[in-house]
Amino acid sequence: MSEVRRNRAELARDKKATFGADVDLLQYQILAEDQAKALDLDNLTTEDREKIIQSGVDLEENNRAGTFLQTDHRISHCAAKQPGLEVLPMAQALEEHPWLEELYWQAVPVDADKYTAQAELHFQNGYFIRALEGQQVTTPVQACLYMKHESTAQNVHNIIIAEEGSELNIITGCATAPSLQSGLHIGISEFYVRRGAKLTFAMIHDWAEDVVVRPRSGIVVEEDGLFLSNYVSLKPVRSLQMYPTTRLTGPGAVARFHSILVAPPGCELDTGARVVLEAPHTRAEIISRTLTTGGVIKARGHLRGLEKDVKAHLECHGLILSDQGIIHAIPELEGHKAGVEMSHEAAVGKIAEEEIEYLMARGLTEEEATATIVRGFLNVQIEGLPPELQARVDLAIEESEKSML
Repeated sequence: MSEVRRNRAELARDKKATFGADVDLLQYQILAEDQAKALDLDNLTTEDREKIIQSGVDLEENNRAGTFLQTDHRISHCAAKQPGLEVLPMAQALEEHPWLEELYWQAVPVDADKYTAQAELHFQNGYFIRALEGQQVTTPVQACLYMKHESTAQNVHNIIIAEEGSELNIITGCATAPSLQSGLHIGISEFYVRRGAKLTFAMIHDWAEDVVVRPRSGIVVEEDGLFLSNYVSLKPVRSLQMYPTTRLTGPGAVARFHSILVAPPGCELDTGARVVLEAPHTRAEIISRTLTTGGVIKARGHLRGLEKDVKAHLECHGLILSDQGIIHAIPELEGHKAGVEMSHEAAVGKIAEEEIEYLMARGLTEEEATATIVRGFLNVQIEGLPPELQARVDLAIEESEKSML
């Protein structure tokens, strides 16, 4: 079976596992070229600046190797500050690098579903980020996809490449303007980690309460490559559905996924990750921390071992703070050869009364005790995450703590 056909078969099976809720694409308008005004870093309003900063972007560009900012479908800012690093709008990258056509829609099939189809039919740029061979881009590159117009669809396509022997760290934030209530974000992201390369990708989402989000991602990791994905969603969003698939194609390839999710009332999160271990001596890890204060979370994970001498672990811990909240933990292990070593751990529950009573006996109020337990539950130190990205994740959790309880 060809790679594209294999991906289609995997995605077809995903459709049976997702929530049944559908999205009417006709509810959201596609902005014409002249309908949106690009916001550059100098003319952002105070409210826009605050929202973008909350998504992890440093508008002063301090300690950043490059920056990409897109507002609706217009490019607001794009720059690379380090040699050996490319940061370009996707349309420009396709013009300057004809070889990109060979990668375009390879990790994610264009006909996977109606969201991938819309991203192709109504392409609205996105970012191209690339570390050249042997380059160590340890200072984070930052990217932000910002939505400002009410009831619009933002359709972007991103490609990220860590060439052979390189290192690339990216922090990306997606957010909506304070005045925006409703919208649709479709983000296609294709990642290519070449032999011996390392790519760390941290994403922080800060959407409005009635926004629908449909990321579609695919990752290919070659021999001795390392892909680290860290995803944080702590604010209300009406519906989020994402299930990236990673293929470990070369011996020694490694993929790790870590996610921290909070679902307030009215929020539906259908998330997870799949890793296909196609080569011997590959490793994978999927770890999620989910918390509901009234929303619904489906936390899925799928580890598929196709060769011997592979190791993988799946872990999902869920915490329910409201009787209206629901968490589905769905781990899936699939081994095809003798010698695969895969494990999973899943747990869903509430805060134990004895834990609260223990802390209250030491002088904390009930609210303080609950906040302390929640903070400890969500504050997961992520192995291999650069200090700048770990600090941003910690800050996002701290800023959202009050609204969770």
